[in-house]
Amino acid sequence: MVDLTEEERAAVTATMKRIAMLMDEIGWHTAFADLTEAQVRALIEEAVEGFREAMSDIARAQTPEVPF
Repeated sequence: MVDLTEEERAAVTATMKRIAMLMDEIGWHTAFADLTEAQVRALIEEAVEGFREAMSDIARAQTPEVPF
């Protein structure tokens, strides 16, 4: 089991929202085994990109600005 940081947990939550929007398009009733390769790829890409963007946003918010 991985011990996630507070920031990583926040990024996971943000990512879940993005994946939920994609699942709305695919259909929540669709079984995982019935997903096409393109749909699985889209879900993985959305998860990776969403997490990356969320972590970047969190890091940017925590970094003090240079005053010049």
